[in-house]
Amino acid sequence: MASRLTVATLNTRGLPLKGSRISERFTAIAAHFNASEIDLVCLQEVFAYRHLTHLRKGMPSFPHAAYRRSVVGPAGGLVTLSRLRFAGTAYARLPRPSRHSGLPARTRLNALHSGMLTVRLSDSGVRVINIHPTANTDGNWSEQNRFRQLQHDQLTALAQAVKADSSPTVVCGDFNVAQASTLHSDLRHQSGLQDTFNAQCPPTYHPKYLAPGNNPHCIDFILTTKDIEVTATNLLFTDHQALPTGPTHLSDHIGLSAQLHFPSESTP
Repeated sequence: MASRLTVATLNTRGLPLKGSRISERFTAIAAHFNASEIDLVCLQEVFAYRHLTHLRKGMPSFPHAAYRRSVVGPAGGLVTLSRLRFAGTAYARLPRPSRHSGLPARTRLNALHSGMLTVRLSDSGVRVINIHPTANTDGNWSEQNRFRQLQHDQLTALAQAVKADSSPTVVCGDFNVAQASTLHSDLRHQSGLQDTFNAQCPPTYHPKYLAPGNNPHCIDFILTTKDIEVTATNLLFTDHQALPTGPTHLSDHIGLSAQLHFPSESTP
């Protein structure tokens, strides 16, 4: 006998803050998920409590919310909303660069807020990890790039967290690492995670929001341990959506969803 779970992931905020109609976009995102058949949603860049309020108000069928409180909003901008009950939640910061790393001051500041949020589902014991590593603003994932060591350290922390628990595990998020990079393949090797899209996911960042000269990549993923079967996948928010003030993308990212089957006896 197997149990089912449909999960989704989306970097919600994105877009330039000025004129981005963020409240309208969050309201539309919430309405979409509330009307869907998705069981659990991993969201990134929910940095303010007022934005979390928009989401929760618009998603009444998702009564269970996980996030770590900080001064102005959820720590790391990470929020997991679910129709299913949680047995426990935990938040961990990801490794940070040293002052001598050569990375921009803004990157070092942002790295202070990079983390991973873990929930365990009550009925199945399945773990879901919501993660958002520090962005590589160079858009270059070669082995010589200045961001490589930081991203390597952060993804190694994720791999260690996955391997530390034998429970069936789902990892969702904006990884800020290109699918084609050795950082991604190294993570897969270290953790044993499989890609629910089987490396067939298109670029998950809308090209119009990239800096000149940068190319879009698949940087958002839903990964699972190998004891979970993937039965279907889908792309979310690929096109402009109608809002009261006119059509727009709801984020600079495309969302992902996956339908999963796992052994019902997985409960610890």
